[in-house]
Amino acid sequence: MKPKHFVEVSSTVLPPASAEPPSGVDPTAFLGFDHIEIYTDSAKQSAYFLSHAFGFNPVAYRGPETGWQDSASIILKQADVMIMLTCPLKPDSTIAKQISKHGFAARDVAFRVSNTEWCFQEVVKRGATPVAPPTEWRDCNGTIVHASIRTYGDTIHSFVDRSRYTGPFWPGFAEYGKVFPGETVIPEVGISGIDHVVGNVELGKMNEWVSFYERVLGFSQITHFTDKEISTEYSALMSKVMKGGGGKIKLPINEPAEGKRKSQIEEFLQYNGGAGVQHIALSTNNIIATIKALRERGVRFLYVPKTYYEEVPTRIGFIKEDLSVIQNLGILVDRDDDGYLLQIFTKNLEDRPTLFLEIIQREGSQGFGVGNFKALFEAIERDQAERGNL
Repeated sequence: MKPKHFVEVSSTVLPPASAEPPSGVDPTAFLGFDHIEIYTDSAKQSAYFLSHAFGFNPVAYRGPETGWQDSASIILKQADVMIMLTCPLKPDSTIAKQISKHGFAARDVAFRVSNTEWCFQEVVKRGATPVAPPTEWRDCNGTIVHASIRTYGDTIHSFVDRSRYTGPFWPGFAEYGKVFPGETVIPEVGISGIDHVVGNVELGKMNEWVSFYERVLGFSQITHFTDKEISTEYSALMSKVMKGGGGKIKLPINEPAEGKRKSQIEEFLQYNGGAGVQHIALSTNNIIATIKALRERGVRFLYVPKTYYEEVPTRIGFIKEDLSVIQNLGILVDRDDDGYLLQIFTKNLEDRPTLFLEIIQREGSQGFGVGNFKALFEAIERDQAERGNL
């Protein structure tokens, strides 16, 4: 007997693309982030947390109720951000093994493309390791073509062409409200998009992955931060920022640097079981309203001492926001030649000191808050000290 909300879905692995893209068309011209998939022990519990704390709402579901027996997935959405929460249904599954190793962790940073086959064919030709070949997924709402490749750690990048699909997320998913009717719609908090996604890699591996993004995906390096710029008395890191999709996709890559004590990157690598996504930066057009709403919902952020704000007026100059409100909310401020930005970082989302979120508002600046690195680093070190890991 079919489940009540059964969704008829089929898939076909596509043969290698027979035609090259037209002259002048870049097969790796990414359109932006599509979604981020996070593996979790319980999709329902994680969805409840991210919904009630961060204002995301479930829009689509795939699981036993829809005829999918291997895993359960919930799609959360807020403005242009889509987060896919996936949990295993069988203890010996690949997903279960990934969670045992990494905990609550980002598995897939997916990019939207105009032609999955051309993109996949090109990046594999340039040296990418395939995970899933171009596959056409179909249901009554149309088709999606998907493929994926490996990147640092157990993280993957998927390529998604959803131009011919009108369903809630993906073939095989049902509207969440039809499967689980009557759930309360949670007010959003003003999150508008994915600004950037940061990866932590092992010592000596940063340049290797920078080369991968340049050579394979056609990204360019826009910023390089040395261990002199990102350091405290005890520890340091190095970072390079990669940009693709005409600036729509930004991927900073961090590696640890030598220091007196264990750096935050070393701690992450230890508890994550290797390289992986350190944090996801979510953009907002009104960070004051967003952080007020998040704090009211109990979201916990890294602590910034009052002394940080003593030099802000001279270091930053004029900003349109009320500095006393910024200080009260614990928001960091930085300026570059193009303008300024405001940012704040949550504490870790689970018990492992691994994945966390950043909320960022850009007022012209396209930087990453280099002037805040020391304050941020010290805030993380305070948390490390509480865990006995500094």
